[in-house]
Amino acid sequence: MIRKKIFALVLVATLALAGCTSADTTSETTTEQESTTQRITKKETETSTKEIETTQPATTTVSKETATEKETTTEKETTTKKKEVTTTQQVTTTQQETTTQQPTTTSNITMGQKNALKKAESYLGFTAFSYKGLIGQLEYEGFTYDECVYAADNCGANWNAQALEKAKDYLDFTAFSYTGLIEQLEYEEFTSEQAKYGADNCGADWYEQAAEKAKSYLDLMAFSKAELIEQLEYEGFTHEQAVYGVEANGY
Repeated sequence: MIRKKIFALVLVATLALAGCTSADTTSETTTEQESTTQRITKKETETSTKEIETTQPATTTVSKETATEKETTTEKETTTKKKEVTTTQQVTTTQQETTTQQPTTTSNITMGQKNALKKAESYLGFTAFSYKGLIGQLEYEGFTYDECVYAADNCGANWNAQALEKAKDYLDFTAFSYTGLIEQLEYEEFTSEQAKYGADNCGADWYEQAAEKAKSYLDLMAFSKAELIEQLEYEGFTHEQAVYGVEANGY
């Protein structure tokens, strides 16, 4: 009986001691966990701080690079503007030089040249002239040869157009064959090329010109058919044109 009580007391004491040990162990475990958590939190904080510190220099570097790029772009834009200003100044200088040169050229014109040019423009407003024909007419007016040449060179005439105008004037006055018109224009001192241009572009119907020329001859005097054909061929009409002209007048 006594042994049972002693055993019971020992068991109670053992359980009590085990409970204390367990409590201490639990307390120690909790303390260790808190300590570990604090160390982890501290490490994370330190790591975050280091990352932030590491990131800040990178940001600063990017800012510096951006600033450098802006400065480079600004320098390029400034250089471009300087080039544009230089180009503008060069153009302005060229224009000023050209403007300065023009009065010098104008001031070299003599009174005789000025009046010859005015007379030439007056003639061209009235009728057509060849280059040489205009010079001859101005010389007839009493201008010197140099003054006449100056006027013909500076009157602005298109000599092909003058030949064409002269050809139309002749056709309004009388009938011509193609070759006869060219010869007449050359007589007026147009070049062969200018005379041909006038005949090629005057719009004449050479068959009708032959008929008109035949009529003018018949109005002047009597002709046989053969004689009239021969006369028209002499005027430069082709045989076919001459026959057409004669027959168109009743032969």
